[in-house]
Amino acid sequence: MTFLEYVLIGYFVGILTTAPVGPVNVMAIQHAVRGGFRHGVFVGLGAVLADTIYATAAIFGVSAITTFIQDQFSLIEIVGGALLIIFGIKIWNTHPHLEKNGNGTEYRFIGDATAAFFMAITNPGAILAFIAIFGALGEFRPPHGDHAGALVMIVGVAAGATSWWILISATVSHFRSRIDDQWLDRANHIAGFILVAFGALIYLKLALDKV
Repeated sequence: MTFLEYVLIGYFVGILTTAPVGPVNVMAIQHAVRGGFRHGVFVGLGAVLADTIYATAAIFGVSAITTFIQDQFSLIEIVGGALLIIFGIKIWNTHPHLEKNGNGTEYRFIGDATAAFFMAITNPGAILAFIAIFGALGEFRPPHGDHAGALVMIVGVAAGATSWWILISATVSHFRSRIDDQWLDRANHIAGFILVAFGALIYLKLALDKV
């Protein structure tokens, strides 16, 4: 595969792992509602750093493991597909709450990013999600030893995650008066559906390979 393809796959993974509305998304939305576009983006950038660290650990870890279990790709895909479906269902059933009433606190950009980083880096589900996705990519993941390809895919992940935060912060700051818990629920339903569909497609691919 080409570097461009790795970037595009990483870009999609970055959006897919960032879009589910969790604590960091709620924090970014709250800051964008109260402080505007830049406040939301800086919260997101802290999470991007954490996601990039996790993506790096996952893609290099999975690549190294595959040298020892080259005959176990189907098992990796089965486990990865199951995790994606479980995560998707959990995200679908999560109901985040947005506090719109400010308390007069002045947000600081570096402090916001740092808080979001620690919130994201201490989430054990994030590394499991990256391992599940990269493990399930199979032949669409850089092969072991292709460090350049792995790094390019990681850049794609960071770019995808950053794009999401820019988009969500711009959207929220523009429509700040219309954002409510129902809006967050819809976002989670979309993200959860995509994860479940991705997991189902993995099982469909495995079934077709058996035919």
